[in-house]
Amino acid sequence: MKKKLLLVVNVDWFFLSHRLPIALEAQKQDYEVHVAIGLTDKLETLESYGFIIHPLDMQRGSTHVIGMVRSVLQIYRVMKAVKPDLVHLVTIKPVLLGGLAARLAKVPAVVAAISGMGFVFLDAGIKADLRRLIVGRFYAIALGHKNLKAIFQNKDDQTNVCRMSGLGSDSIELIRGSGVDLELYRVKELPGGAPIVVLAARLLKDKGVQEFVEAARLLSRSEYAPKHGVRCVLVGEPDPENPSSVTLETLELWREEGAVEIWGGRSDMVDVLASATVVVLPSYREGLPKVLIEAAACGRAIVTSDVPGCRDAIEPDVTGILVPARKVEPLAKAIQYLLDRPSLCAEMGAAGRRLAEQVFDVRSVVKEHMRIYHELAGKGAQ
Repeated sequence: MKKKLLLVVNVDWFFLSHRLPIALEAQKQDYEVHVAIGLTDKLETLESYGFIIHPLDMQRGSTHVIGMVRSVLQIYRVMKAVKPDLVHLVTIKPVLLGGLAARLAKVPAVVAAISGMGFVFLDAGIKADLRRLIVGRFYAIALGHKNLKAIFQNKDDQTNVCRMSGLGSDSIELIRGSGVDLELYRVKELPGGAPIVVLAARLLKDKGVQEFVEAARLLSRSEYAPKHGVRCVLVGEPDPENPSSVTLETLELWREEGAVEIWGGRSDMVDVLASATVVVLPSYREGLPKVLIEAAACGRAIVTSDVPGCRDAIEPDVTGILVPARKVEPLAKAIQYLLDRPSLCAEMGAAGRRLAEQVFDVRSVVKEHMRIYHELAGKGAQ
């Protein structure tokens, strides 16, 4: 008889870009895969893979108590109906709310994938401290299942959550990122012509988008840009459910100003990265950003922030350069430093590809998840 796996995920695009290979491999290994997911317009796509979909009315940006209680009850009802052997909770809200529902529903085994700490841990002030205290208590409850593994993408997040929740070492796994398809993301020669500097991400303030735009302005006013024709490009879309999102009005102002090009959301990231000379992500904090491991696999030099998650995605001064978060001038200087040295870009790109092959291969990531699934499901059946 097939074991039942239930994944609980906020949004369809994150599941498809970050967890699809794991769900497909679970199918191959004779799991019946269910996906409880926030309201989606990709139902047919999800069902085409053979998954059983359970839509949830779960808004990522909402922190209203009534809404959260309603979400817990929805997830609980799905768990009671499916009767999964194993639940995999993906990202912060599903981990916190789904963790509580899993304990109420007495599911046999839980995987909690903590892929970042969220905007609550970026804010400062008394209100932010209070929110962090509340979230910390939620983690302690949500991760209190007796047969659970919490998967972290970097050691900083692991340390913080373990301190808040009291998780022991036997309940912890460290897997650096969601992996990259090394067959799809291949190295191509650096493009000729005007160098292109790419920031590809959801267009959020805490991704360092504003700092990137200001760095582009500095480059455009320097002697470097007119001489070399450097192009700074934003790839991605706003995320209205996130309080940190850039507005459409701001995007239009940037487009009119011309310091950056706005390419919008793109599904052809292989081609986008192939067109780049340097890939930039000046984020304030991450789990472990997928775009940086994709850039490494494509052999592109990286400039990113010296913060948890970002610094875990590179080898400093080998595959990329670290700069202080929220600082414009060091970011601009690092970009120009690399653009002035094409041979260094190529060397860092080659080193990045080696790092991707050693650490970020999606096949290894999937294999590690299957090991965890089998271990937990086995214990849950006892």
